[in-house]
Amino acid sequence: MLSEPRSGRLAAWGNALLSGLVSPDDAVLAIVGDDAVHRVEGLPGESGPVGLTLALGRLRTLGVGALRVALPAPGHPLGLSGPPEFNARALQAEEAVVCHGAAFGLVPEVYEAGPEGDVHAEVAWHVLPVREAPPADVPSLGEAERELAEALREATQVLSRLDVAGSGPVAEAAIDAYRARAERGRAQDVLAPGYPPRAARVLEMAQRVGLLVSLAYEGGHGGAVSASEMAARGAALRPVERTARRAQVAAYNSVVEEREKGVR
Repeated sequence: MLSEPRSGRLAAWGNALLSGLVSPDDAVLAIVGDDAVHRVEGLPGESGPVGLTLALGRLRTLGVGALRVALPAPGHPLGLSGPPEFNARALQAEEAVVCHGAAFGLVPEVYEAGPEGDVHAEVAWHVLPVREAPPADVPSLGEAERELAEALREATQVLSRLDVAGSGPVAEAAIDAYRARAERGRAQDVLAPGYPPRAARVLEMAQRVGLLVSLAYEGGHGGAVSASEMAARGAALRPVERTARRAQVAAYNSVVEEREKGVR
């Protein structure tokens, strides 16, 4: 969870493009990031894969006004609304983008290509029909911020007591690298123009919580040597990881939330 999901980049910069705040070239450059290329397959009216620029323009003509993010996990269909076929593909990928204004969703499939030592990622976004219904379990931005602050406080206390929050030079290096990215305004860059400052703050906090969880998992059992301590460790990590994913989705989807508030 430390790095932003590809669905987050597509939704954030796709929303900026759909709102006329960035150029198509700038949006595609930000969405692709370090990947080699992104293609979109199954787009209505196209017989084969197309580039992101054409795909985003076509989605606009089909009625898409904004993009939402889904970050589902087993037992937690976060951001999904069906049908089962789309939910299953999104769950397998652990992420998806759901269109607002037209019943389409996009699920990424990542391929590795290139010779050994120069391997790069290529992404195919599969367009599938979705059910037009409220997404599952997505909090408002304010709710996500409150939940995240509480979860971070509780998890830090438990993990510190069990000595499993991560320590040593590897953990310190990861934390230093994260802080350096945060100081460069990484969260705001990811969210793209048009997002409220609160959304950038919530996303930054969610990524910080994600780092804590990642370090705890990567550290094995740490000081949790008894069965009861290992159970307590897992009990502490699971809800905070879930809360962080909910906060990420709330941040990426805040543009749609604000738009819907204006309609009501």
